[in-house]
Amino acid sequence: MPIAPRLERFLALNGIAFRELKTAPASGFDEVVTGSGLSSDRFIRASVLIDINGPLLVVHRYNTSIDPELVTRVTGRRLQPLTVRQAARLFPDCNPDFIPPVGACYDVPVLTDDDVPGRSKVVMACGADDVLLEMDRAALARAFAGSASGHVVSHGQSNSERKALTLEEVADQLQRLYRLPPMPALALRVLRITTDPGVSVRELAELIEFDPSMTAQVIRYARSSLFNYPGQINSVQEAVTRVLGFDRVAHIALGIASLRAFEVPRKGMLGMDEFWRHSLYCAFVCQRLAVSCGEDKALAYLCGLLHNFGLLLIGHLFPAEFEQLNQLREADPEVSMVSLERQVFGAGDRQQLLAVGHGAIGGILHRLWQLPAPVIKAAGMHQHPGYHGEHDQYVLMVQLANGLLKERRIGDEFNPDDLDALAIALGLENHDLDRLREEVEEVSADLDALARSLSS
Repeated sequence: MPIAPRLERFLALNGIAFRELKTAPASGFDEVVTGSGLSSDRFIRASVLIDINGPLLVVHRYNTSIDPELVTRVTGRRLQPLTVRQAARLFPDCNPDFIPPVGACYDVPVLTDDDVPGRSKVVMACGADDVLLEMDRAALARAFAGSASGHVVSHGQSNSERKALTLEEVADQLQRLYRLPPMPALALRVLRITTDPGVSVRELAELIEFDPSMTAQVIRYARSSLFNYPGQINSVQEAVTRVLGFDRVAHIALGIASLRAFEVPRKGMLGMDEFWRHSLYCAFVCQRLAVSCGEDKALAYLCGLLHNFGLLLIGHLFPAEFEQLNQLREADPEVSMVSLERQVFGAGDRQQLLAVGHGAIGGILHRLWQLPAPVIKAAGMHQHPGYHGEHDQYVLMVQLANGLLKERRIGDEFNPDDLDALAIALGLENHDLDRLREEVEEVSADLDALARSLSS
């Protein structure tokens, strides 16, 4: 994608020199900075705020966070971050998260942190997801002509000076600072029973039948037209022996029981209703992929079913932020979850803790709950395209399943994935993907009905 047209026109009319730096396409500015090979200290970024008097573009070094109180002190205004929808209206020729810090070309007033203008060279976003601009001090002065200046960033260590937390440190801090939900007792018993090769169908059925609600859900599942069983199903044991099989019943029971650990709203793209729908579709596709890839079908199903638990944990621990995340998601489904999560959790005490994304948070929870290693890895790495490592086949299956489901507007984000690359990595061809799409189409009504049933 080229430089944003309005920015390019402004720079040309004002004779402002710059150098283009090509980068690999990315889902967010942070990803470009990380992958550019340049020192992050060279970058500046734009934070767009708004109040009843209109928008304000605050320019600061990439490795700093603006302090709202300092902004208020400088401007006399109480400003809030723009929503994704507002940003799209103000900067219509820019990719989300790649807004240039040159506000004049969008008729947006600019406030620069006082550490920016004196820098010898800076690198910045230009509206495109695969191009950066570099300017020297003289060009920067012309680009920011007429803008206000003041000290608006927080004191203390910058992001570059602060050592990034490892996942182990994130896990330790999560457990120390917040009360993570333990695996519900019934889910724990189901998990234990599935790992015991000596357990019988009868013992599994009896365990589930201790819970009337779960019993009804499992029987409804078995009666679903997904399986086209011609006879009557009146008990969990019949559901296991005649229709579903031991593993499928155990895994759906584990999912039902585990979800009771979380208090999350039902409505919205990230609510519990859509969560169940997304999880069931993903589990179905992963199971079908496992057949083609020679992997364990039951384990693949469980990976798909449980891969997004990190979102539920965020919703459980941080309900206000989750509501904001849900609203942003509804406003613009095409923006990646990585970008939205950074927007919501991009400052304050939780910045480092939640910068790892909901996938890694879910992987941490699954490890705490002692779920199988492929399930932990699929949850933890499903937000990381190009992952290669332990249990990568299961991670790739979840990623490909999510990519295919985006075509049906199912999931928590609808930005496109490189389906061809994922298919090649799994040893699949285009006709395999077409067959999967047909299979999903055939069972979509049944999966939708099942999702409604299980979420009620």
